Amino acid sequence: MPATVAQILAPYEYKPELVERVASRTVEPSITILEPNPEWPQRFEEVKERIQKALGALILDIAHAGSTSVPGLPAKDIIDVDLSLKDAMDEASYVRPLEEAGFRFLLREPRWHQHRFFVENWPKAYHVNVHVWGPDSPEAARHRIFRDWLRKTPADLELYAKVKREAAKQAAVAGDSMMDYTQRKEETIREILERAFGDLGYNE
Repeated sequence: MPATVAQILAPYEYKPELVERVASRTVEPSITILEPNPEWPQRFEEVKERIQKALGALILDIAHAGSTSVPGLPAKDIIDVDLSLKDAMDEASYVRPLEEAGFRFLLREPRWHQHRFFVENWPKAYHVNVHVWGPDSPEAARHRIFRDWLRKTPADLELYAKVKREAAKQAAVAGDSMMDYTQRKEETIREILERAFGDLGYNE
């Protein structure tokens, strides 16, 4: 059944003790914010085609998420993909095909909407993150709402761009991890989401 408004509104709380590590990255992505790259949408389409060939009818939806999905938004050189499957718990049906298509299975978070996380399995000039979800994932819905709001709201796009650059600079000085960088943006992300949710009537 579709995600409820309460589920979509509930903020994500990272709990490392609930993460089941399967493997580690072979190459760590850089926390470097780049100016918008017109190649990002095409890179997503290439990844989408690879995933479609690997999984076929198992797929419910493949969406471009993250900052590279928003035209005009500076971002890390990472293509984020939300991959919704009929059954995210049925790893036997999709892990090997995804790995054969070039994506390395890094971790699972069974208590967070059955999240599974894959990355591109070889070094490139840019990185690819694939987030696997089950049907009607609240988190995939949140990603879509955030993306679509930034696409149509220049003021919040500029606000988020400013915070991203500041967080990246702070992370560089402090030697932060990617999770630390993400946490530095969290307050602003929640602020922007509140406006996006209000626009949809979720806060009424």
